[in-house]
Amino acid sequence: DRRPMFSTMIQVALGGAIGAAARYGVGVAVFRLAGPGFPLGVLAVNVIGSFLMGVLVVYLGQKSLTHLNPFLMTGVLGGFTTFSAFSLEAYTLFERGEVGQAALYVGLSVVLSLGALVLGVIAMRAVLA
Repeated sequence: DRRPMFSTMIQVALGGAIGAAARYGVGVAVFRLAGPGFPLGVLAVNVIGSFLMGVLVVYLGQKSLTHLNPFLMTGVLGGFTTFSAFSLEAYTLFERGEVGQAALYVGLSVVLSLGALVLGVIAMRAVLA
């Protein structure tokens, strides 16, 4: 039966739309307050999203509300910032005592993601040249 999977996908999609709209709103507000330059909007969203991920992972777990994870954590916070999911995964590794794995995950995520972005920019500039 695929209905539970479809229902979960709808929850993630709706949450994602809400999170993405909130990210845009925060970005616009911070830009209007601070102006161009340092990406304070993205930084604010990443920090707020990571904080909320920490709050939700404990609250939903302790209150037996984990059925809300697809909508709130994957959807809303995933749409708001994928950095919150990254932060949770890194912290989970650290909390399990896998400090080396956590450091490797953080290092690889940052270096490989930045590297992939640069390669994407170079590739597309070459295609469009």
